[in-house]
Amino acid sequence: MTIKTLAAAVALTLTPMLAFASGCNYGKEEVTMSCATGTVYDATTGTCVTSVSS
Repeated sequence: MTIKTLAAAVALTLTPMLAFASGCNYGKEEVTMSCATGTVYDATTGTCVTSVSS
């Protein structure tokens, strides 16, 4: 096995591990919901609903 072949094999083996080590955050962004004054966010419907004060 030549040095070039060995180096290529090592590089191809380590590349996926380096990608995972850096941390994949695809699709894990946190989105904040804000509602207008007098309304609150209802998690079950996913919309803003009028706030009812007791």
